[in-house]
Amino acid sequence: MTESATVVQAVEATNAAGDVGEARSLGADAWRALRKKPLFWVSLVLITIFVLMAIWPSLFTNTDPDNAVLRQARERPNANAWFGRDIQGYDIYSRVVYGARASILVGVLTTTFTVLLGGAIGTLAAYAGGWVDALVSRVTDIFFAIPLLLGAILFMAATQPRGKPYFVIILLVVTAISILGWPSLARLMRSSVMQVLPNDYVQAARALGASPWRIIRKHIIPNAMGPLIVVSTINLGAYIAAEATLSFLGIGLQPPVISWGVSISDAIVGLRTTPHMLAFPSLFLSLTVLAFIMLGDAIRDAFDPKTR
Repeated sequence: MTESATVVQAVEATNAAGDVGEARSLGADAWRALRKKPLFWVSLVLITIFVLMAIWPSLFTNTDPDNAVLRQARERPNANAWFGRDIQGYDIYSRVVYGARASILVGVLTTTFTVLLGGAIGTLAAYAGGWVDALVSRVTDIFFAIPLLLGAILFMAATQPRGKPYFVIILLVVTAISILGWPSLARLMRSSVMQVLPNDYVQAARALGASPWRIIRKHIIPNAMGPLIVVSTINLGAYIAAEATLSFLGIGLQPPVISWGVSISDAIVGLRTTPHMLAFPSLFLSLTVLAFIMLGDAIRDAFDPKTR
C-alpha cells in the first residue's frame, strides 16, 4: 500500500469517527475566548450599570438632582444623602446618577461619528489608491499635528456654548472632539483594508464583475472592521474623559447640564472642606473610562490569534 493511500484511509477513518471539527469563524473564536476572560465580564457588568444609569436614572434614585436644600449644604455622606451634598445643597448621588447620561452620550456619539468618518475615509483611500490615497494621507497628517484637547478647546471657545440648549451643547462637544478624533481611525482602517484587498475573495468578486460599492460593502468592510471596533471601544472611554476635561475647564458642558465633568469642576471650590464632592464624580468617571478600556483590551486579545 502506498503512502498516499494510507493517508487517504486515515482521513476517511477520522471523518467516519466524527472527529473532524466544524469550521469556525473569527467572530466565533473571539467569543469563545471572551467568555473565558473575567476582565471581559467585569467590564461588561460595569458598562451595563452605567448605561442603565444614563438611560433610566430613576431606576437608581428618586431624588431630584436640581432640588437644592441650602440648609444642608456641604453635608457629609449619610443615610439620607449617600454621597453627601455639595455647596449649593444638591444631592451628590442623584447628580452622579443623572450625570452619566451626558457623559456617556458624548462618548457614544463621538465614537459613532469618528468610526463612520474615519472608516469611510480610510476605506476610500485604500481602495482608490493613487493620488486619492496620497491626498487623504496628507490631510490626515495635518489633523494629526493638532493636539486633540487643544483643538477642542479652540473650537469650543469659538462657538461659545454657554446659554445654548442642552442637545446643542452636546453636539458642539461631540463635533469638537470628532473633528480631531477621526484621523487615527482613518489610518487604522486604511491599513486594514490594504491587508484585505489582495485576498482571493476580493479578486474573485472583481473578476465576476461586482461593482466597487458591492465589493466594499460585502467583502472589504466586514473583514476589515475588526481592528476599528477594538480601537473605537478603547477610544470611547478616552472621549468621555475628554468631555470631562472640557467641562472642568468651563468650555464644555455648562450648567444647568448635569455631567461628571461639571460636577468635578464645581467640586474644586470646596475641595478642602468637602472632598466628597470631588471623590464620587471622579470615581464614577474613572470607573467608566476604565471599564471601556478593559473591554477594548479584552476584545483586542480575543481577535488577536497570536494570543490564543
